[in-house]
Amino acid sequence: MSDVLEHAATETAPAAEPAAPQKKPSLWGKWKQMPRKKRRRIVRWFIFLLLLAGGGFGVKYYLDNRGGGETEMAVITDEVRYDSIKSVVEGSGLTRAKNSETITIATAGTVMDVLVSEGDLVTAGTPLFSIDSDAAKTAVDNARQDVQGYEKQLSALQKDIAGLNLSAGYPGKLMETVDLNPGDTVSKGEKVAVLADDTQLRLTQYYSYAYEGELYVGQTVDVSIPTLMSSIPGTVEAVHMVSRITPEGTKLFSADILVRNDGALTAEMAASATVAVGGETVYPYEAGKLEYFRTGDLTSTVSGTVISSSLVDYLQVEAGQVLVRIDGEDSEAELFKLQKSLDEARKTLEEAEKNLALCNATASIDGTVIGLTIKPGDEVAAGTAILTISDTSSIIVNATVDERNVGNVEVGMMVELDQWDTMAMGVVESISLASTQNNGVASYPMVIAVDNSGEESNVQINSYINYKLTASENDNCLVLPLQCVRTVSTEEGETATVVYIQSAEKPENAIDGVVIDEAIPEGFWPVPVEIGISDNYNVEIRSGVEEGMVVFTQNQVSNSFGYF
Repeated sequence: MSDVLEHAATETAPAAEPAAPQKKPSLWGKWKQMPRKKRRRIVRWFIFLLLLAGGGFGVKYYLDNRGGGETEMAVITDEVRYDSIKSVVEGSGLTRAKNSETITIATAGTVMDVLVSEGDLVTAGTPLFSIDSDAAKTAVDNARQDVQGYEKQLSALQKDIAGLNLSAGYPGKLMETVDLNPGDTVSKGEKVAVLADDTQLRLTQYYSYAYEGELYVGQTVDVSIPTLMSSIPGTVEAVHMVSRITPEGTKLFSADILVRNDGALTAEMAASATVAVGGETVYPYEAGKLEYFRTGDLTSTVSGTVISSSLVDYLQVEAGQVLVRIDGEDSEAELFKLQKSLDEARKTLEEAEKNLALCNATASIDGTVIGLTIKPGDEVAAGTAILTISDTSSIIVNATVDERNVGNVEVGMMVELDQWDTMAMGVVESISLASTQNNGVASYPMVIAVDNSGEESNVQINSYINYKLTASENDNCLVLPLQCVRTVSTEEGETATVVYIQSAEKPENAIDGVVIDEAIPEGFWPVPVEIGISDNYNVEIRSGVEEGMVVFTQNQVSNSFGYF
């Protein structure tokens, strides 16, 4: 064929006749020409389509011919009736002793004596064992020395720091102040101001001995202040039976009068105090002058650089008010550090003393010895748990109650308990408000207390036990199966709890605009109801329906073979 083509291309002979049209390959030919993998893939798809089509025809044939080809929709209803209902909470929980203690040694030692055995009943104060631990003794000695050292350092530093902040020892006003600016230096013992206590003032008066015994401490007197043209009450602070002789030959004694200062009084004001005695007014020999209640010098107790000063003449100050600050930043930081170290050292000492005491342990509670791990001569490593004492006379069960019943469970409710046919009674001790979520249901922890102290009480601890309690019950109430009650939405976006009651006409309490996602038969109307307690099958209906009413439950498709 290639020779012929070459010859046709080189010769100039007349044009050849058109070639006869080639025959198209048959389907079988095309199939044979396909790659084997592609043919296998087509075969698999063809078989899958045959199976799919066959299954569809089979389902159609089954539906068309089951029950002779006739299917019916059955409406299942229930009737509102009076019955009793009980809401029960039940489950299982782990028992444990309400009170227990585990004794663990923090330092290594040698067991000298063991005074109890596994299962022994002990009372608080019973000796348990003795361990010789040099490490425990050394730990106490070292911790005590650390505490004493930090206390001494802290005391010395506090004395130094006290002088860094010069403050007023009592209320009053400043006088004779020294001008101090930041950066100035002060010396220890340097006077920087005088502090006068003018919250009250003292007046000394002299009276004739003719009134001896008529004036006494605490007596109220009338103090006249000429410059203020007013009188104010005063109190006798002290009476001194001195002997002052006037030029006229009158013998006088003195009395100290205190006057409260509301802000208008000051020292050196003239004043006199009169006293009412037996219906007559007793006058002093002469007027006196008011004096400050007390005065004192403010002096620096340390040397240093001034950080700030608020010293101003006549400044009114309160007791404890800081007036001059001297550089003590490093000292304050050191004070904080020392206090923290002391707190930690005291805590270490407390733990060391506690562990040393445990080397000669006694029971802190009444109970049963459990998990004894030592015998005389054993070398005990640090951190070893020696034994546990559990008070098995009082047991608790950790249980749960779901969100449906938690509102009906109260502290004090009785609980039935069953542990491998060992029956007991308990009482709800507490219910937590913190819930846990599991499969869309909220559960609340509940603690059940069990008195296990009786002769016939032998509930085992650290073991599971079944519990059951009646959360609520009603012996005569309207009930319906749970399936009859539905929670629906309205077109206004509200929710309602309803049942569909059967009626030829729309009931007065039926609601409109209910959005439903199921087929409700004709003649059934949504009526709002108030529900109460429920069990696994029925629910209490508190309002909305009456006894004997027929209520829609569900639709069921049926044929001659039954429902499906």
